[in-house]
Amino acid sequence: MNERVTVLVPESAAPTRLQVVGEWMRDHRGTIQAIQWIVVVFYLVLLVWPALLPLPTEYAHFYENLVLFAQFVFWGLWWPFVMVATMLFGRIWCGVFCPEGALTEWASRHGRGGAIPKWMRWGGWPFTAFVLTTVYGQLVSVYEYPKAALLILGGSTIAAMVVGFLYGRGKRVWCRYLCPANGVFALLSRLAPVHFRVNRERWRQASHRIPAVDCAPLINIRNMQGNSACHMCGRCSGHRDAVTLAARSPNAEILSAGEKDVSAWDALLLSFGLLGVAIGAFQWSASPWFVQMKQAVATWLIERGIYWPLGDSAPWWLLTHYPETNDVFTWLDGALILLYIGASALAIGGALLLALRLAGWLLGRRAMPWRLAYGFIPLGGISVFLGLSALTVSLFKAERLDLGWVPGARAALLVVALLWSGRLLWRLLGAETAAVPLLCRTAAWLGLMAAAGLVVGSWVEMFFLW
Repeated sequence: MNERVTVLVPESAAPTRLQVVGEWMRDHRGTIQAIQWIVVVFYLVLLVWPALLPLPTEYAHFYENLVLFAQFVFWGLWWPFVMVATMLFGRIWCGVFCPEGALTEWASRHGRGGAIPKWMRWGGWPFTAFVLTTVYGQLVSVYEYPKAALLILGGSTIAAMVVGFLYGRGKRVWCRYLCPANGVFALLSRLAPVHFRVNRERWRQASHRIPAVDCAPLINIRNMQGNSACHMCGRCSGHRDAVTLAARSPNAEILSAGEKDVSAWDALLLSFGLLGVAIGAFQWSASPWFVQMKQAVATWLIERGIYWPLGDSAPWWLLTHYPETNDVFTWLDGALILLYIGASALAIGGALLLALRLAGWLLGRRAMPWRLAYGFIPLGGISVFLGLSALTVSLFKAERLDLGWVPGARAALLVVALLWSGRLLWRLLGAETAAVPLLCRTAAWLGLMAAAGLVVGSWVEMFFLW
């Protein structure tokens, strides 16, 4: 019998089902690696091959045309349900399925093994990378065209491999610091009802001769408190008899977070990125306000003899340019898309930030209460799923499927998001207001919920009014 188990675990203790799953993942690394490489091949085929094919100019079913099939897989299935999986199971996509993660780790194992530079550790990269990628994707219509998808997703994959080759030794430096989705996954994984729990007392009692875990995302496992950085790969399961895959409340990580676990960059990514930029990106093409603004500006320009903003000479990699499908952006289109997304980000993000500042004032705090921002994570996760799944619904509508249940499902998700975030915010305020009157706590909560209501209202406009 293994000495560690004999000394530290009573013989009568039976492993839980989740613990068994975690240890299976640890003991079957070969199977997980095989899954990763299968996904890599599938990903590269669907990323590169459709970009070499002509665009469909007539109606075709997505299961008959590779270009449409790749669009459906990437944007109709992959991204929306990766977000759901992250909220349910943590970053299991990163640790088990992600092709970029597998490729950057492989490149790192065969690379130079350089030290990670200081500039790469800047805490603002997740926010910056997410915003730039999201906005650029809208300018080139990444959801609709395979060349744009190859440019953005393929470019990200190449960058991941280059970073892996240059830095670390068998690690996922790209995933830890520069991946555009890293910050979003780190936020949403905090809601997962499963996590790898670390028992520090058992860790301390274990033999110091036990080899360290090869943790690809560079986590200090001994001090790991939550899911935000963990890739759920299972490599550390059972390490020093102290790491166990276990269940928890979906709210546990957010409610138990201390000041050292809170980041202003996380709050900015959530408020201005996930609930600002992303909503603007999802909604501009369906917004009657965008059409009215474009018509008004175009009329103003024509009346004054200014025609160059109406030109459509931009290359496809800068602005959408596909004459064969009658989809061409002018310089004015590009400018107004930037304006619309920027205005959405400022309106929603600014309202959330103002609500946080007001809550801090009511609580008698001088510093911004960034911890309260984490209460908006359920709203952010469900919002981004609704936005991404809108393309899924559009593709199914083209197949003439009965989607009469969709409006009710969307309304139900918005109610769940509002109630879940409302409950979290109330409990977070309770932890902050031991000596604050109930009236102040209630006023702070109402201010925060008013800002959340702005987010819900923007989806109500898109799905039920426009």
